Amino acid sequence: MPVLEVPESKALDHIGDWEGHVWQLILYNDDYHLFDQVVSQVQKATGYPYARALAITMEAHTTGRAVVWTGAIEECLRVESVLREIGLHTDIVA
Repeated sequence: MPVLEVPESKALDHIGDWEGHVWQLILYNDDYHLFDQVVSQVQKATGYPYARALAITMEAHTTGRAVVWTGAIEECLRVESVLREIGLHTDIVA
């Protein structure tokens, strides 16, 4: 199986300037992970039930991207770190 090089998220120099802002964690589709692997990792990262993790994975698969988590930057970074454990491509946007 090919290895996917996942770029690190851009560092946020002034997180304090964004305190209270709602962030979105985006999951991108790739051709490197099995569908079930992604569903399982989304569940592990978020605690979502299978049906919700499946819907998120299906959206990423069919549209190229899906919002996995919305909230404070710290929460998004925590969830992102779990998704990246297996090399999933993610991004956090304001």
